[in-house]
Amino acid sequence: MASNIDARVEELISKMSLEEKVGQMNQLSGPNEAYKDLIRQGKLGSLLNVVGADKCNEFQRVAVQESRLGIPLLFGFDVIHGYRTIFPIPLGLASSWDPDLVRKAAGIAAAEARADGINWTFAPMVDIARDPRWGRIAEGAGEDPYLGSVIAKAAVEGFQGEDISDPRRVAACAKHYVGYGAAEGGRDYNTTDMSERTLREIYLPPFKAAVEAGVATIMSAFNDLCGIPASANPLTIREILKGEWGFRGFVVSDWNAIGELINHGLARERRDAAREAVLAGVDMDMCSNCYIDELCDLVRSGAVREEVVDEAVRRILRVKFMLGLFENPYVDPDRARSIILCEEHRENARDIARRSMVLLKNQDGLLPLRKDLRAIAVIGPFADNRADLLGCWSGLGRAEDVVTVLEGIREKISPSTDLLFSDGSNIEEAVTVARKAEVVVLAVGEPAYRSGEGGSVSTIDLPEGQEDLIKAVYGAGRPVVAVLFNGRPLSITWMAERIPAILEAWHPGIQGGNAVADILFGDYNPSGKLPVSFPRTVGQIPIYYNHKNTGRPPEETNRFTSKYIDIPSTPLFPFGYGLSYTRFEYRDLRINPARTPINGKVTVSVEVANVGEREGEEVVQLYIRDVTASITRPVKELKDFKKIHLMPGERKTVEFEIPAERLSFYGRDMKPVVEPGLFKLWVGPNSMEGLEGDFEIV
Repeated sequence: MASNIDARVEELISKMSLEEKVGQMNQLSGPNEAYKDLIRQGKLGSLLNVVGADKCNEFQRVAVQESRLGIPLLFGFDVIHGYRTIFPIPLGLASSWDPDLVRKAAGIAAAEARADGINWTFAPMVDIARDPRWGRIAEGAGEDPYLGSVIAKAAVEGFQGEDISDPRRVAACAKHYVGYGAAEGGRDYNTTDMSERTLREIYLPPFKAAVEAGVATIMSAFNDLCGIPASANPLTIREILKGEWGFRGFVVSDWNAIGELINHGLARERRDAAREAVLAGVDMDMCSNCYIDELCDLVRSGAVREEVVDEAVRRILRVKFMLGLFENPYVDPDRARSIILCEEHRENARDIARRSMVLLKNQDGLLPLRKDLRAIAVIGPFADNRADLLGCWSGLGRAEDVVTVLEGIREKISPSTDLLFSDGSNIEEAVTVARKAEVVVLAVGEPAYRSGEGGSVSTIDLPEGQEDLIKAVYGAGRPVVAVLFNGRPLSITWMAERIPAILEAWHPGIQGGNAVADILFGDYNPSGKLPVSFPRTVGQIPIYYNHKNTGRPPEETNRFTSKYIDIPSTPLFPFGYGLSYTRFEYRDLRINPARTPINGKVTVSVEVANVGEREGEEVVQLYIRDVTASITRPVKELKDFKKIHLMPGERKTVEFEIPAERLSFYGRDMKPVVEPGLFKLWVGPNSMEGLEGDFEIV
């Protein structure tokens, strides 16, 4: 199949003029009628933000039937966490710690998008993010490179399937390559600077996992990386991505990122920007027009060899052939109407949403609630809110599709239970409503616009007024369950100390209200775990579990150690944390062999028992620490995890195999190495708890 595609690509390139080649490297936005002339001339290879089967078919017919070579268009769209059926934001999906779930959500999104004419999504975002001020933390899988790699692989497989020519699949695009999540100050688009070791060990692994999963495209990032903008960086694009990893798809710039090389100060004018980007290996220009306006002249002047253009076009055409667009360029509008937002997809959205939620606190077993309480008050700005539950990048999602928390609870409770409501805008009214209830469900958080692209914030506190509402309702003297709707970790220290039950719901998508109700009333036992640490306050940022030890690790009684003197150095809620309505016990940790050859593997087993009264799921997490090495190593590193289901009283032995190569790091010569020595190992429910053992690599 691959050799046949390669032969067809070469045959097509041999027929193309220079202008037609550069045209394939040009992407523009929207269903602009003026673009049809460009398409006829072969000067446009892709459109983004053209939606709907009829509209996509209209533009595709121009490309296929009215251009000289009949090369079909790629139609790109930001299908980030759903197309019309909207799932939880990606940070929420990652909280499931369930690659099958991520694969399913991506597969449904792909099926809806492809049926509606979209054949390329700009997802998954696989940027590692350690700063929750950065709004785009909502779009990724959090702070850890191993979990991020697992989620990246699953998302690519879900979007593309085994064959992306399948009419239910789309080409995926891993973004933003690379280091974008390390933006200084958490300010979107800002400068990033890091060692090559940090780049390779923290920020590159999810991209490599996406490439190994067969991702069709990669998007180059906006940011300056160590003095060279990511969209003009030959080290990361040509040497690492295309050279070391053998990536055969194509690289598309982010929106106007090539034009913005002028703002960075790398290019004096658009001609320079086009040259820098294409020589670095960016194959397609998203919406800056630098390639279409400048590249032909650059080739004719000798500033860029035509072979560079040929290689870019070769990659783009290969993806178009892989998608089957030459054989099946059009879509069936009737099929789109039959599957988009169908009942099966909505039911999946409900299940996926509840599996993405994280129970942060449940003092004295307040949850689950009884369905026959005398009266329940639902209070807060997210109690009857539709639009914000969709999240920051919600495709074609509509507020009218959303089930609110109030609606979800209304469907769940007994007909004899009084359901009281206040949106919290009047605090006095909210307190009055709270006093009439047996239990208060307090729906708070941040609106969707406050996270996502351009949604950076200077503080991660709740938006103004909400903490006053929480304190007032708490003061009414009724048991309070807080449900958080947000796109990032928030600083909720006051709540965590006083509110007896807290559920992290993220921005959960169209079935958010039903999913919350399923958990609050015990029809689903929460199983989510945090993919990112929750700081106590913004002053702790950046905070992440896999930090270095330093020469003076924190000691409570010693001032002169690495800590704060006014608050604990630990997070409010650690990476990997999440509660259940049942209790799990870890027993009998075994590590075999205790001394392992440098080319061998370590087998680790632990018994996990459900000692509570409800069936439930547990994410069993394995962490290691390389105690002594030629390069300082993190205090803990996630190396594997498994999600298991246990009935009350049931126990299972969970086994992991850790090949020694998974213990490698980049040595002083910047080559991967496994060094002999002592390793500590933990298996437990999160990054701060668990059974501990050790083994030695010899």
